[in-house]
Amino acid sequence: MKVLIVSDSHGKGKLLQQIVKRVSVDHVIHCGDFCTDRKELPKVSLTVVRGNCDWERVPEEQIWERGGLRFFVTHGHKHRVKTTPLPIRYRAEELGAKVACFGHSHFPFCEQVGNVLLINPGSISYPRGFNYPTYACLELVEGKISVTYYKTDGQKILERGGTFSI
Repeated sequence: MKVLIVSDSHGKGKLLQQIVKRVSVDHVIHCGDFCTDRKELPKVSLTVVRGNCDWERVPEEQIWERGGLRFFVTHGHKHRVKTTPLPIRYRAEELGAKVACFGHSHFPFCEQVGNVLLINPGSISYPRGFNYPTYACLELVEGKISVTYYKTDGQKILERGGTFSI
């Protein structure tokens, strides 16, 4: 299973479409602040949540499951993700999720905290505290999760991501 994780596209629908077209995945997770009409989002297997800048009526939190792995998806602005990972970890545990995907900070972050893998793909439009826009791909193979980060042109970012046991 391969999942594309994006966040904070802030109206850059064409860029989002290009990334989705370039990357061959089973599912796409958008962690909010897409800032377009929902009909402009990619027509693929998609889990999307509402960010603090979105006007479309989509859920603020979603659970998505595949391959025996449960994902908690939210934007993160209501979980203080800019200051600490603990509230989002606790919410994921509360929901029985092993992976929590979130955005809001525009900063790529991937760390296993307790039994939860926290993934912030960064922003494909306006990075903060990082030199370039980013997205992430998650692959589940034989009980191991591999997370790889990319620049929006598809170039791998070696200093982010990793392999995790769940």
